[in-house]
Amino acid sequence: MNPKRSSNGFLLLVVLLAVGIYYFSGSFHGKTENYSYQKFLKDVKAEKVISVTFEQNKEVPTGKLTAEYAKETYRSCEVTNVEKTMKEVEKISPKLKMTLKPIDHSADMIANVIGVFVPLAVVVFFMVMMMRQNGGGNGKMMDFGKSRAKLANPNAKKVTFQDVAGLDEEKEELEEVVEFLKNPTKFIKIGARIPKGVLLVGPPGTGKTLLAKAVAGEANVPFFSISGSDFVEMFVGVGAARVRDLFAEAKKNAPCIVFIDEIDAVARRRGSGLGGGHDEREQTLNQMLVEMDGFGVNEGIIMIAATNRVDILDPAILRPGRFDRKVGVGRPDVKGREEILRIHSREKPMGDDVDLHEIARTTAGFVGADLENLMNEAAIQAARQDRAYIIKEDIDKSFIKVGIGTEKKSRIVPESERRITAYHESGHAILFHLLPDVGPVYTVSIIPTGTGAAGYTMPLPENDNIFMTRGKMIQDIMVSLGGRIAEELIFDDITTGASQDIKQVTQLARSMVTKFGMSEELGLINYDNGDSDEVFLGKEIGQTRPYGEHIQTVIDEEVKKIVNKCYADAKAMIEEHMDILHSCSALLLEKERIDRAEFEALFE
Repeated sequence: MNPKRSSNGFLLLVVLLAVGIYYFSGSFHGKTENYSYQKFLKDVKAEKVISVTFEQNKEVPTGKLTAEYAKETYRSCEVTNVEKTMKEVEKISPKLKMTLKPIDHSADMIANVIGVFVPLAVVVFFMVMMMRQNGGGNGKMMDFGKSRAKLANPNAKKVTFQDVAGLDEEKEELEEVVEFLKNPTKFIKIGARIPKGVLLVGPPGTGKTLLAKAVAGEANVPFFSISGSDFVEMFVGVGAARVRDLFAEAKKNAPCIVFIDEIDAVARRRGSGLGGGHDEREQTLNQMLVEMDGFGVNEGIIMIAATNRVDILDPAILRPGRFDRKVGVGRPDVKGREEILRIHSREKPMGDDVDLHEIARTTAGFVGADLENLMNEAAIQAARQDRAYIIKEDIDKSFIKVGIGTEKKSRIVPESERRITAYHESGHAILFHLLPDVGPVYTVSIIPTGTGAAGYTMPLPENDNIFMTRGKMIQDIMVSLGGRIAEELIFDDITTGASQDIKQVTQLARSMVTKFGMSEELGLINYDNGDSDEVFLGKEIGQTRPYGEHIQTVIDEEVKKIVNKCYADAKAMIEEHMDILHSCSALLLEKERIDRAEFEALFE
């Protein structure tokens, strides 16, 4: 933004406001009531007027009269000759009180000046304050085009690769970037071109932002951070101006790192959505494409961006020369989770009964942010108990709170519902124990949770599975049906408590048939039309199913066949262990929550 042009625009705005206020003020003060001299004389004859005040100009005989009526009502009109008018009024009404005052033009002038310039001064003061608030000491009234990227404080505590756990391969890939920033001549001599951009892709909370900070900390270079949503503004063109300003600042501080978090907010695929794209966002993306591919050779500016929706990014920004390298930051395995837990427990005193390896096994599917939250909740739990260290019970309670929801021990549950819940959860637990691929039982509880569940059964996976087998998916369906089967075997009625289980069963069985090619009837053909992955409104309107009505009927029959077979097998297994079902339910009704040792003791 040109400061001179901005200053001229501001001056023009002030002048226009002054003229507007002047005319408004003049029209306001010049507004008079429709009151004539003849009307005044008529009211004097009718003795409606109480008194009259004449104001006469000093140089000429003209002036103004103001008539006072009852209830302190005043009316005014202009007269051509004040002296002649006074004699005429005196002749009509000799007793009427009349007062003669000379007109003081200086007082009127002061009033007019105040009426015009006081509002103008208020407007100017307001605009000056707006300029200061928006960093406009240099004459910019609204500094929209300036980048909002934050430069990390060089004196602050630096994050290094030692603070990042569970991401060994990801750190190895990014060490090349660090080496280039530290020693660029080594690469330039051999003709190598370092990747201009690195795109970190992965689920939320896996440590993408932490990795970018570690790269900056290891390289000891300036680190600019900004969110993708900070570029997009309600005014068209502002986002593109901010991109230009960001890269201009980065070039001044090269070598440096520019980190854009949640880049999908600004780099979403162009032309998507109903009725076209978003002009401002697309202009911002176009400017970013130009800036990223307009670098000089090895200028020393490394772009790092993070997203969990790489599928919706524009293909132009993913090509070599912009984001050359994609680094997948996935969920950690059991070894990675244990390393992450050690980092988050470094400054937390632990009791002797805390086993981080067991916690890592229990928290399958947790990402780094989840594990940090788990340990923080455990520390809060210990502090509430006025304890100086964390024990296993604190972590167990925190795991239930984070993973399932806070237990509602105070909720009053009828005995009949407690009994139904006990048999329901016992049905799940028995199948978890008997089936080999779904893991042993860790905890069974009939205490209601904050999520609305009447109870829960928590397994303890033996290891992390990279992919699912057909046998494992069949066993998952059987376990999900165990609660409803137990209700049917014990009670004459069934409840709505298995609604979520049935939903999961249906989705899993349908995926086996349509997505994974696990149906004997349909074979190795994918019939999934990807509705669940659609994120743009305009695309699904014209979308059709890639199969006919006959295939749809076959899909429904295959899904039903899988579910019915799993139901029959699971029911047979529970009927074989009816004694365990009764004893487990009785123990749950007595203790409300049982652990793995107590549950497995029932089978012995």
